[in-house]
Amino acid sequence: MTKLLPKGSSRRERQIMTILYERGHATVAEVQEALPDPPGYSAVRRLVAILEEKGQVKHAEQEGRYVYSPAETWSQVSKSAIEQVVESFFGGSVESAVATLLTSQKTRPSEDELQRLEALIQRARTEDTGGPVQGDAAEGGTAQ
Repeated sequence: MTKLLPKGSSRRERQIMTILYERGHATVAEVQEALPDPPGYSAVRRLVAILEEKGQVKHAEQEGRYVYSPAETWSQVSKSAIEQVVESFFGGSVESAVATLLTSQKTRPSEDELQRLEALIQRARTEDTGGPVQGDAAEGGTAQ
């Protein structure tokens, strides 16, 4: 699975990916229009081509023009990012990662979120689906 922001991604590449996730799809001209302080059309076209070479973007031809979209859903990308953080910063320990989130002032869940998390934990104990637990927090996320 490719990553949204692999090492070596430029600021412009990240901006383009954000635009594509927010819009769902766009032409090079639409991406250029949405970029802050946009470079020329040819530069944007080349950046999109680079993202496609990296496997982060795909295209479809519509009415004689290429329309670009992310190669993966935001849910897939966010799941991959979380897995990478857990592996890199917590030695693969989900318990340590969750404990950090629960005790941090910025990420401490509300009482409602804690109740939903308890329900997800109970479901995880009883279900062995191999896929995301129903109500997975990664579903429906947005690029930020």
